[in-house]
Formats: sequence, C-alpha cells, structure tokens
Amino acid sequence: MELPPGASTGRRQDCGPQGGRDASGDGPPGATRVADLLAVRVLAGPRRLGPVRLVCVDGPAGSGKTTAAGRLAGCLHDRGVRAAVLHLDDLYAGWRGLEGSLWARLSVQVLEQLRRGRPGRYERFDWASDRFDGWVDVPVPDVLVLEGCGSAPRAADPHATLRVWVEAPRDLRLRRGLERDGEAARAHWLAWMADEQEHFAREGTRGRADVHLDAFGMMTP
Repeated sequence: MELPPGASTGRRQDCGPQGGRDASGDGPPGATRVADLLAVRVLAGPRRLGPVRLVCVDGPAGSGKTTAAGRLAGCLHDRGVRAAVLHLDDLYAGWRGLEGSLWARLSVQVLEQLRRGRPGRYERFDWASDRFDGWVDVPVPDVLVLEGCGSAPRAADPHATLRVWVEAPRDLRLRRGLERDGEAARAHWLAWMADEQEHFAREGTRGRADVHLDAFGMMTP
C-alpha cells in the first residue's frame, strides 16, 4: 500500500490519555517555524531504523504532543517527504496500558519490521469496547513520527533520529483532558498522570530529549 505524504497510521480515537483531538489549537505563528526547523534537523540526521528516520514525540498527557507531531509531519510533507504519524493511543491496553506489553508489541509488530524495510502491522485498541479489535498496516515511510506518552523510553535511543519532549502545566493538561472526556474520567486521568510521572522519572525522558517544546509548540530550554 502506498503511503501518502503526511499520512497518519490508524484511526484516531477521541478517548484515552492522548485523546486524538488536541485542545492546544494551532498555536502561535512561530510554532510552524519551529516545526519546520525540526523537519530540517530530522532530515539532516541519520536513519537509525533501517531505511526510516524515527522521531519520538513524548511528554505527559494533554501537553500538546498530537498537535506537535501533526505539525512536524505537515512540514515534512511540504518538503516532499513521506511521513507517517503513529499514535500510541492506538496501542495502549486501556487506561493502565502505559507499561506492560506496550513497547514489546510496538517493537515486534512495527519497529523491527520497519528496520528490515518491511511494512509493520499492529493490533489497535478500541477504547469504546475496551479491547483490541482489528489490525492496522504501517507502510514503510521516510519518517515515522511516534507520538504519545512513553514513545521515547531508553529502548528507543538506538533507533531514534530525534527525541522531542512536549510539556505543559499540570492543571492545564488535566483541564484539557476533562474538557474532552468529561468529569467522569477524572479518576482515570489522575491514575494515568501518576503512572506517567513514575515512567518519566524512571526513564529520564525529559533529560534525554534532544528538543523541548511547550504546550504551544515553541522551543524551551
């Protein structure tokens, strides 16, 4: 299957900690300029996943990762690059799915296949039915933008061309999540936020990132 430039693998779902829709909007005008600078940096970097350049866009839930990843893919597309965005929301095994088998499944089903120059294929989690349901093909792109909490663990380092950390204040992130999911999801969000804090501390994710972005896609120290 031919991969169109700027394509997104899988179907985004309006539920889960990343959420499919990002409440941060388009961001300030400079955010597109930042994304274009990142695109240049990615294309100047080495291919470490076989023929693919892997970009990991990590950070806490509700920080603006989905928007940042889409903006970067769009800038790559504008440069004639076949870029795909893979959202980890489609692979988490529900609200407590940050750990467990997530990275093992992603590695076996997608990353290792792409490293060999072969299409990947992963089983997609359906949040509405609370189970895995259906398979999604991942054609071999020039750049794969992997987006979601836990997309840049230490295990990703040998394969990643660029690791991007996106952050926002906790109250803003929680507000974004509850505005989308409703007050009934508060317990899920609080549990996820505790899980991700432990994960990021263990993996040293922020400190290992190559680039830091704020909630609106602008670079920070």
